[in-house]
Amino acid sequence: MARGVNKVILIGNLGRDPEVRYMPSGGAVANVTIATSESWKDKQTGELQERTEWHRVVFFNRLGEIAGEYLRKGSKVYVEGSLRTRKWQDNNGQDRYTTEIVGSEMQMLDSRNATNSDTSFTPTPSETPSTGGSSASPADIPFDDDIPF
Repeated sequence: MARGVNKVILIGNLGRDPEVRYMPSGGAVANVTIATSESWKDKQTGELQERTEWHRVVFFNRLGEIAGEYLRKGSKVYVEGSLRTRKWQDNNGQDRYTTEIVGSEMQMLDSRNATNSDTSFTPTPSETPSTGGSSASPADIPFDDDIPF
């Protein structure tokens, strides 16, 4: 029997440039906000309605480095991850809670240099938040500008 499912899939646009910080271990932590929108026609008025939701997403280690290097405000991105709530204290010592998405896979959907190529990256098990990180270089990014579609 399954214990449960905690999976989030988003396709949206970054609301601002990523904020990248580094843990004492050297691993990158990139925070982004992603906007997703839905629209519908109001049944009573016939007017087109739209609602935008904002999502906090955090990427760790190599995925955080890639997000910081390649993503910018307005970038269209596909993200897979899981919801996580963390507890922290504000300046007054009050306990606060933040729910965010911990990204485990990210695909950049925007074209690069006016081409139509997509870039995706899924961290290996050694690059996930629970195991520390890796020392991969930018040359290790799976990217191919010569894709004909």
